[in-house]
Amino acid sequence: MLNLFKHKSNSINKIIRDASKSHDFYNFSTKSDNDITIFFTYYKSLVDDNKMKMHVLPYIQSATIDLGGIKDLMDVIPIENQEFSSNGSDLKNKLIKGYVFIRISTDPKNGILVNVSNETKGYREFNDAENEYSVIGPKVGFVENIDTNVSLLRKQISSTDLVFEELTVGSISKTKVMIAYISGVANPQYVETMRQRIHDLDMDVIFDSSFLDQVISDNSNTPFPLFMSTERVDRTTYLLLLGQIIVISDGSPYVIAGPTNIFQFLVSPEDYYSSWSIGTFLRIVRIIGIMFSIIATPFYVAVLTHHYAIIPNDLLSPLIESRQNVPFPPLLEALFLEITIELLREAGARLPTKVGQTLGIVGGIVIGQAAVEAALTSNILLIIVSLSALASFTTPIFKMSNTIRMLRFPLILLGALWGGYGITLGATLILCHLIRLKSLGCPYLAPLYPFRHKDMNDSFIRSSLSITKNRYTFLRPLKLKRYTVSKHKDVEDDYNNE
Repeated sequence: MLNLFKHKSNSINKIIRDASKSHDFYNFSTKSDNDITIFFTYYKSLVDDNKMKMHVLPYIQSATIDLGGIKDLMDVIPIENQEFSSNGSDLKNKLIKGYVFIRISTDPKNGILVNVSNETKGYREFNDAENEYSVIGPKVGFVENIDTNVSLLRKQISSTDLVFEELTVGSISKTKVMIAYISGVANPQYVETMRQRIHDLDMDVIFDSSFLDQVISDNSNTPFPLFMSTERVDRTTYLLLLGQIIVISDGSPYVIAGPTNIFQFLVSPEDYYSSWSIGTFLRIVRIIGIMFSIIATPFYVAVLTHHYAIIPNDLLSPLIESRQNVPFPPLLEALFLEITIELLREAGARLPTKVGQTLGIVGGIVIGQAAVEAALTSNILLIIVSLSALASFTTPIFKMSNTIRMLRFPLILLGALWGGYGITLGATLILCHLIRLKSLGCPYLAPLYPFRHKDMNDSFIRSSLSITKNRYTFLRPLKLKRYTVSKHKDVEDDYNNE
């Protein structure tokens, strides 16, 4: 749990006023049998509705309360975990843990806190993150119910500064959409931009958060994802703490976050659950794998089509032997294998899990071996294409993996047309396109362009926690520091001093 951002004032009214910015915060009143007004304050996403309806409201409404006798309610409510409170600090800490705060009109400065939290909400069976799997760390993922997703985030970030703003999108579907951010950290300009873009949508139906991703992005024609799309609760929590804005759509197990940069699509939660040296090693391997996946096949086509002279003498003989019976030029040979790999991948994704895995393994082996024996392709290209496909799977985010797969095909064509010059031209065009991209108005290549040296410690590498104590400056957060690193001195064991 994360208990953050202490208020300077512990006033009950101030805490209620600040918490009212969030649309899952309820503050309503009712009358008892002797016409005394009773006030209820709680977060709907954290409480159990059945407890409220069956064990709190009926007993309170039928109770006879003496003037000034707020403590009398404690004997009326059939719930064991309750306490008297007049302290704003206790109120803030208890509300974000699923308590309801009850006051009466005759004594508004005091009240009782009753535990009506739903401990099991959001942690039901089959609630694991399926497409963003990691060996280390929590595996809890979002579901299709927006209230459950809000509850999951509330349980991870125990702060009244976590704000949820509710909007309704879709003229027919009337889909409930939540904008989430941490007040006092997220830049208000980004919050307002996200709010305005969603508010201005004119669509009939919103089926999934991916619809919102496409229509509110800064450039809808780019193949690169401009908003982070994730199903993991821990990744979403981390993005919120960085100062980013989260959008949750009812009916979708994925949330989108922005503004983001290209480096965040190369980051896995495992990088932070391991030591900084292991995390850096894994991230570098991931980046090298992505570069290899994009360049390897186009480079093979370019060399065999235009640049025979750069082939080493020791490698020339195996290449000649592997291609001596292949009737197709390198371009068609490469396209045949790449398209075959994509067909196997798509077929495996559409079939049931066990059947899809079997098809991917058996189909790849059988078709690859048959293609080499039939002289439709060379065994060297088969190895390169297979390694490129494996390297593309190292991308933690599925949408970026799709982009990497797509970029190979135009580079293969450019390599076949103009060789290395064509690949260089394609890479230059991609880089120019990336420089022009923005996510919610933030440069997509930040902190590389514009250069922010302070943010480079968590981009290509993952530095130690003593260095990554500040948030990204390109996000322009209101609060730059995330935590303070304490310096520990080595203390010798008493046993060694004897």
